Amino acid sequence: MLDQTSRRTALKALVFSTALGQLAPAMAENVFKITAIPDESPTELARKAAPLVKYLEQKLGMKVEYTPVSDYAAAVETLANKQVDMAWFGGFTFVQAHVRSGGKAVPLVQREEDERFKSVFITAQPGIQTLADLKGKTLSFGSASSTSGHLMPRNFMLDAQVDPDKDLKRVAFSGAHDATIAAVASGKVDAGALNISVWDKFVSDKKVDTSKVRVFYTTPPYFDYNWTVHADMPQVLKEKITRAFLDLNSNTAEGKELLSLQRATRFVPTQAANYKGIEAAARNAGLLK
Repeated sequence: MLDQTSRRTALKALVFSTALGQLAPAMAENVFKITAIPDESPTELARKAAPLVKYLEQKLGMKVEYTPVSDYAAAVETLANKQVDMAWFGGFTFVQAHVRSGGKAVPLVQREEDERFKSVFITAQPGIQTLADLKGKTLSFGSASSTSGHLMPRNFMLDAQVDPDKDLKRVAFSGAHDATIAAVASGKVDAGALNISVWDKFVSDKKVDTSKVRVFYTTPPYFDYNWTVHADMPQVLKEKITRAFLDLNSNTAEGKELLSLQRATRFVPTQAANYKGIEAAARNAGLLK
């Protein structure tokens, strides 16, 4: 049997280990984790995330970590399962997360540009001038779960009586918008569909030869990207996050840098109802059951 001193020592050890066990989750909870759909190269996503992480740490008063994911489905799952606190989704991935989480995915803010977002179809082939000209040709979308790189381009193709699965010679999925540009420029495919923001960025940075690769169709506008959190997040934290994004202003050096990296004029509040059109398009295209 333990003597009185040994019992005291054992009791102190038990209390200490219990305190540590209670402290660890609290410390873990104090790390705010964010992720983003991999619609561009990992290097570009990390470059855009670093200043945002620093800014959010200042605004939220806690450590912020950016956690990259391998694909769009992983971004949906990590948010739905609360493995991250906030995710940068496209309209379709938001809808998927909303359905996957039983309505628990809550969009907080979007760029002003996302209220009227567009996709572009590009080609290096002189004979392609309209969507109808894609019949019998090869085309690359981005990721299968991309709003602007697949869902909405497919939706507008169907509206133009062009069925990608029946009327095209071959449909490919590049995985990301920048990869779609590369596929078209290299001649791997006759045409590609991607989001207008990435295309404009490539043009302004002179990363694409517009004398060879050109836009031949621009879609009508639709709602797209947003920053989404889980509904179980405390309301106070949701409000702090929202305010942090709404406070970004191009009149400050920090605000100008962050908005430029996010390709945003400014951020505005958003809501799930804005994405009903995306959900309808996904169901009509058979991409959401």
